[in-house]
Amino acid sequence: MFIQVIDFHTSRFDEGKSAVDEYRSSTKGRRTAKRGILTKDRDEDNHYVNIVFFDSFEEAMKNSEMPETQKLAQTLAGLSDGETRFLNLEVVMDEQD
Repeated sequence: MFIQVIDFHTSRFDEGKSAVDEYRSSTKGRRTAKRGILTKDRDEDNHYVNIVFFDSFEEAMKNSEMPETQKLAQTLAGLSDGETRFLNLEVVMDEQD
């Protein structure tokens, strides 16, 4: 399993959500992301962290190469306040009780 964490700030959340909704609609059945969790920082206004799950790094790269994904990334970068931070994480242990 592979996880990408996207840490960003935006004061234009609704515009970003609209762009993501359009992306999800246009890539249904083709994108390789298996799950996405968007979180909002309770202690810092306009701070969000998006956690996206893939079966593997290779599947994440396939998704990244899609023209729709590249367009979405450009759009969201334009809506961000400051630099976006990406973490690319290979899962080494996944325990659940």
